[in-house]
Amino acid sequence: MIEKWYVGVDLGGTTIKMAFISDYGDLIKKWEIPTDISEKGKNITTDIAKSIDSVLEELGEKKSRLNGIGMGAPGFIDLSRGFIYHAVNIGWVNFPLKERLEMETGLPVVVDNDANLAAVGEMWRGAGDGAKDLLCITLGTGVGGGIVSNGKILHGTNGMAGEIGHITAIPEGGAPCNCGKTGCIETIASATGICRLAREGLEKYPDSILQKEQEKEDGITSKDVFDAADKKDELALYVLELVGYHLGFMIANLGNAINPGKIVFGGGVSKAGDKILQPVKQNFDKFALPRVKEGAEFAIASLGNDAGVYGGAWMAKKLHEETIL
Repeated sequence: MIEKWYVGVDLGGTTIKMAFISDYGDLIKKWEIPTDISEKGKNITTDIAKSIDSVLEELGEKKSRLNGIGMGAPGFIDLSRGFIYHAVNIGWVNFPLKERLEMETGLPVVVDNDANLAAVGEMWRGAGDGAKDLLCITLGTGVGGGIVSNGKILHGTNGMAGEIGHITAIPEGGAPCNCGKTGCIETIASATGICRLAREGLEKYPDSILQKEQEKEDGITSKDVFDAADKKDELALYVLELVGYHLGFMIANLGNAINPGKIVFGGGVSKAGDKILQPVKQNFDKFALPRVKEGAEFAIASLGNDAGVYGGAWMAKKLHEETIL
């Protein structure tokens, strides 16, 4: 019997990452193509379909080798229909993604939020190590995440579960967030939030080595803050302490609600390792219930940019299994 494959697709504003992945989670082939956002992204599904056909031909395989496609997309999604209400960076408004991609490829398609797919990808083949209850937190330009409970991604009533970046950390007087609220954890623990805190702290710490970085054309970066912390710069250490407090407090409250076995950190900011995770863990331990603390293991995401395609393949695999039952 021929082993079937699944297609994982991770849509970004610059590139579309794709992969053929086996039923057991083995990576057969991965590649990427540019994201064509011209004409409000109307060519994207055609580009994906053509690329899949092209790589199958390159491998000497037929379409019958594939069982389905799992695709991660940014924006607000009606998950039951795979319908994109709005994806700002792509140009889609009221776009029937699932319907179009199924029509273009002739394959079953499941669509989910890109952060959710990264979470299940890490659960299946990454740092989650098969944990059935997992919290995945992505610290990058923003703060994203996904919640896996009993082996299933949580979506909520209308697909908004897991939007942990917009949990309020500062109820009054917080910084404005892109979501329209103020004081979200994203305004603190993201790369942009870390830079903002450093800039605002220069008045209190005028002798900080970050003053020189601020005077450069690009200003302070999150990497500058981490490098300064290595040199025991008071401002940098203060910023990381503040980030650790708010992020650890937030994760502890989430932990008390969902009791995760794994808490996985991904995204560019997580590459700072213990400099960011140590204060987060200290505050998590302070605010989490003892049993919750005992059950939760912290880990750095291990799949990197491949998490989304693994998650897409996992979702396609689950869709296929449900269909044949």
